[in-house]
Amino acid sequence: MPLINWGETIFFFFVAVTTIQVFYYCWFFSRIAFYKPKTRSHSQQHPVSVIICARDEDENLARNLPGVLVQSYPSTYEVVAVNDNSVDDSKYILEELKKTFKSLNIVELTQEAKLISGKKYPLSIGIRQARHEILLLTDADCVPASENWIEKMQGAYDEETEIVLGYGAYHKKPGMLNKLIRFETFHTGLQYLSYALAGTPYMGVGRNLSYKKDLFLRNKGFASINHIPSGDDDLFINKVATAKNTAVILDPDTITRSIPKTTWTGWLRQKARHYTTAKFYKPKHKFLLGLYFFTQFIFYPSLAAAIIFFDWRWALGVFAVRFIIQGIILRKAMAKMDEKDLWPWYLFLDMWMFFYYLIFAPALWKKPSKKWN
Repeated sequence: MPLINWGETIFFFFVAVTTIQVFYYCWFFSRIAFYKPKTRSHSQQHPVSVIICARDEDENLARNLPGVLVQSYPSTYEVVAVNDNSVDDSKYILEELKKTFKSLNIVELTQEAKLISGKKYPLSIGIRQARHEILLLTDADCVPASENWIEKMQGAYDEETEIVLGYGAYHKKPGMLNKLIRFETFHTGLQYLSYALAGTPYMGVGRNLSYKKDLFLRNKGFASINHIPSGDDDLFINKVATAKNTAVILDPDTITRSIPKTTWTGWLRQKARHYTTAKFYKPKHKFLLGLYFFTQFIFYPSLAAAIIFFDWRWALGVFAVRFIIQGIILRKAMAKMDEKDLWPWYLFLDMWMFFYYLIFAPALWKKPSKKWN
């Protein structure tokens, strides 16, 4: 009985891992890189309700809410600000803004919802208070990239569309931590937006998300996920999104930007909380995401093993295939998502993802925190 040639086995395993990675780049991520918006015969302007929930975010409200209130939108829109039991100066800042902006509607919550943890209760109240069918969600720490945010987000709706996914980015700041945060955010956006373009939508982000009020009410809101502290954005979309009812918009004017964390501890805590919802995704989404994460995680260790135990020339040749395809697609995708300054760093940032997965893997099994802010 012939002995197993471990060098060849390791190399062919590396080839298989690379093939899967290249498949994801070519089948999914290329849809962002080569994205072209649909041409429309006529423009449409629906009345829009923007929903923003805030708890103890007086500084963010003062800094960012005016950017939502001064939108250049000729049709009707309102901004519903839900002040969720804040003990800072949020109430007074909202009242001052109300004097200038009549489109601002303030909802004051003074009691906690029992058995409903996280952001779902205040968001549900805001949605039920909304006057219009088209809902546009963002956070208090977010600001639209332009005054055309509302107009272009609602313009993505057609007869079948009930959900519009936008990109929620972070402000560009000096330092490596900012690049790591923004690359991880870009990487997440690359996935959920490209999956939706491929007909397999699985999540959205509450920083930049739109859906119809009827869709929310028809599915009984967050009733099926009220026991889960987070998930008001990704789990709800995972439940109700289909290939036909979900649209994607990629336009620099439709991006929202948030203030990134400035410390490793703050960022790690934030990301750990976000990853606790992934275990509740539909099985097909968990499989697709899990296969991609596993092959990305094991790519560089298997490359190193193939170089050591097989033939470095063949191993680097296979690596070069992924490197070239990855570079082309990431360059174009980063330009589409206004993150092109990250491209010169993409090889380093891609290698960093190995350590990123090591750090955050435990969050997939960790019990979620009940705090939403």
